[in-house]
Amino acid sequence: METIAFTGGGTGGHIYPGLAVVAHLPYYQVLWIGSNTGMDRGIIEKTGVAFFGIPAGKLRRYFSFENFRDVLKVISGFFAARKILKKEKPALLFSKGGYVSVPPVLAAASLCIPVFIHESDFSPGLATKIALRFTQKIFVAYPETATACGAKYQNKIIVSGNPVRMQFRNADATAGRKFLNIDPDEKIVLILGGSQGAHEVNNLIQESLPELTKIYTVVHQTGNAEQYAPSFRYYPLAYIGEEMPHLLAAAELVVGRSGAGTVWECATVGVPMMLIPLRGNATRGDQVENAGFFERAGAALVLEQPDSKTLVETIYGFAHDPEKRNRMAAAAQKIGTLDGACCISHAIKEFVEKS
Repeated sequence: METIAFTGGGTGGHIYPGLAVVAHLPYYQVLWIGSNTGMDRGIIEKTGVAFFGIPAGKLRRYFSFENFRDVLKVISGFFAARKILKKEKPALLFSKGGYVSVPPVLAAASLCIPVFIHESDFSPGLATKIALRFTQKIFVAYPETATACGAKYQNKIIVSGNPVRMQFRNADATAGRKFLNIDPDEKIVLILGGSQGAHEVNNLIQESLPELTKIYTVVHQTGNAEQYAPSFRYYPLAYIGEEMPHLLAAAELVVGRSGAGTVWECATVGVPMMLIPLRGNATRGDQVENAGFFERAGAALVLEQPDSKTLVETIYGFAHDPEKRNRMAAAAQKIGTLDGACCISHAIKEFVEKS
């Protein structure tokens, strides 16, 4: 049985899409190289995939004294990954990106192990830019991303969409309502700030809650760091796990950040989005770009400088316009038909079988 190595991590947005690809490779031995700290090990090992932890240093685009320490972690991570790959002898390394992935990609290249990579965001991140020269195939979520990768890599690029777990393609609105124990005619708005929450989104919802609960049951993923008390038509949840696909299917609208995982999961289920992208110095602008793509496609509304009044007015307008809701849902679903997990896994199997 051939072995396929996976790498990527640091956030769920780099892990879950990779696991979506793993699910399409049942006849291969799979291992995952991720960070030896953080969430990586816990998520991966729950799926039964063998996990190998390595030191991981962040790749910052700004000056910080922590950069000097993290350079040493990247070097240590390279040698740790090389040792793992040399022993396990995988036929291929698939990288889902993130700073964790850089040492394994470099280590695989040094051992002449073929490398495939995937970029979820509209423009390539730093880890992807570093990996480009060492790869045999480059998968991207958006057609425009191909151009941003550079002319000399065009023959390696495949537009695959973003890999999304199969559970989202089988989402059940009835199961979502059953989880909440609410009536079939209750209208739901689902608020997502990411698995760790988002202070801006959380604060806006708290300010707007009295008005929102007049027309919607509000289901709010608050993040592990913040807890809010439930009240009439308000369901705060620290973290939404396996129920997420079903809650998306039950929702009339999703409000949240525009990380690649969030927008593609919503598109796969076919639910309209109101996006509040992370912006400013804390980001390279990828969420603004992701949100812009879905807004241009007619699948999302974007609030770049939101306040509670604008939020409530926009949601009220959406709630009272069924034609707009149906139009946005159809636009989202059209994007979501692109099955990244199936596309990438097929390319992996084809490459390995021919090697």
